[in-house]
Amino acid sequence: MSNTMNSEIFRTLPPTKLFFRCAVPSVITMIFSSLYQMADGVFVGRFIGQDALAAINIIMPIIMMVFAFSNMIATGSSVNISILLGEGKREEASRVFTFSVKIIIFISCVLGVLGLIFAKPFICLIFPGASEMSILYGVEYLRIYALFSPLLLVYFAADNYLRVCGKEKLSMDINVATQMVNVVLDIIFIVFLGQGIWAAAFTSCLAMAIGSVITLLLFRNKRLDIYYTHSKIKTSEFVHILANGSSEFFNNISMFVMSAVLNLFLLKYGGTTAVAAFSVVMYVDSIVGMLNFGMCDALQPAISYCYGAGLLDRVRAILKRVLCSVIITSLFAFMFMLYSGTFAVKLFIKPDDTELLEVSRVAIKLFSFSYLVGWIDMCFSSFFTALDKPVCSFTVAFFGTLIFPILFLFILSSIWDLDGIWLMPAISGMASAILTLILFFNISLKNHKKGSLL
Repeated sequence: MSNTMNSEIFRTLPPTKLFFRCAVPSVITMIFSSLYQMADGVFVGRFIGQDALAAINIIMPIIMMVFAFSNMIATGSSVNISILLGEGKREEASRVFTFSVKIIIFISCVLGVLGLIFAKPFICLIFPGASEMSILYGVEYLRIYALFSPLLLVYFAADNYLRVCGKEKLSMDINVATQMVNVVLDIIFIVFLGQGIWAAAFTSCLAMAIGSVITLLLFRNKRLDIYYTHSKIKTSEFVHILANGSSEFFNNISMFVMSAVLNLFLLKYGGTTAVAAFSVVMYVDSIVGMLNFGMCDALQPAISYCYGAGLLDRVRAILKRVLCSVIITSLFAFMFMLYSGTFAVKLFIKPDDTELLEVSRVAIKLFSFSYLVGWIDMCFSSFFTALDKPVCSFTVAFFGTLIFPILFLFILSSIWDLDGIWLMPAISGMASAILTLILFFNISLKNHKKGSLL
C-alpha cells in the first residue's frame, strides 16, 4: 500500500484548481439532489395532491431534526479528521472515524424506534392546526423513515468521510446514482402504480439505504485515507467533536423550530394553501440553497486540512474563491426567482389550482430578495467550523437561523400579514449578515498583530 494519501491534494494542488476539484463534484451532486427534490415535489403535488404536499412540508422539519444528530457528529468529526490528516496522524483520524460511525448508527436505531411509536402524537402536538388528511399523510410518511433510520442517518455522514479522503468524484458518483434510483422508483410507484405518500417515503429511503451500504463498504481494508479500527477515543475528544458540530446541529434544530413556527403563521394567515405554497417555494429554493451549501461544505475538508498543516495562506486563498463563487450564484438566483419564478412554480401545481398558483407566485418573488444577503452567514459559519472555532460558528447559527427569523416573523407578519412572512427571510438575513461580518472583522482585528488567521 502506498504511503501517499488522496487527501494530500489539499496541500499540493493550486488553490483555484483545488477549488474546482472539490466544488464541481459537490455542485453536480447538489444539482441532481435538487432536481430530485423538485421531481419528488412534482410527483407528490400532481399525482397525490395538495394535502400530501403540505404533509411533506410539515414532516420535513422533523426528519431534518433527526438528521441533525448525525450531522453534528459527522461535521465535528470530519473537521477533526481533516486536521489530524493534515498533521499526518492517520491512525488517530481513523479512530475518530470509526467511533463516529458507531455512534451515528446507535443513535439512528434509538430514534427510529421512537419515531415508530410516537409519530402520530408528536405530529398532532406540534401542528395542531393542520388538516386531518395532512396529519394522516404525515404519520404514514414519518413511519417509513423510522423503519429505515439505521441506514439513513449514516448516509450523509459517510459522504462527508469520502470527501475528507479526497474522493470528491466518488462521492458525487454515489450520490447521483442514488438520486437517479430514487427518481426511477418514484416514477414506478407513484406515476405508474398510483401509490400514495407511503411510496414517496419508501423510494427515498430505499435509495439512501443502498447508498449507505455501498459507501460504508469502501472504508474496509485501509483502501482510503481513513479506515475501520478497533481503537477507541477519549471522552474529551468526543465532547470536542460534539462542540465543533454544534453549530450545524443547531442549524438543523433551529430549522425544525422555525419551520414549525412558520407553519403555524402560514396556517393562521393563509391556511393549508399557504403551507403548500411555501413548500413549492422551498422546492425551487433548494437548487440555489444546496448549491451554495455544497460549495461551502465541499471546501471544508480542504480548509481544515490546510489549517492543521499550518498552511494559512492556502486557507485564505480557498476562502476567497468560495466567497466569489457563492456571490455569483446568489445574484443569478435572485434574478431568476424574481423574474422567472412563476414558470418554475407551475411545475408543482395542478393546472386548475389557481389559488395556490397565485399565492406561490407572490411568495417566490418576495422570497427572492433573501438571496442578496443569505449567503454571508452560511459561508462564514462553515468557515468557522472548518477552523475548529465552535463558539464563532454557533453564534452565527444561533442568531441567523433562530433569533432573527423569529423576531422578524412576528414583526413583519403583524404589519403585512402573509406578505410579511414571505419577506422575513430577506430581512432576517440582512441582520444576520451584519452580525456575522462584525464578528469576523472584530476577531480579525484583535488577532492581526499575533499573525493569526482570524
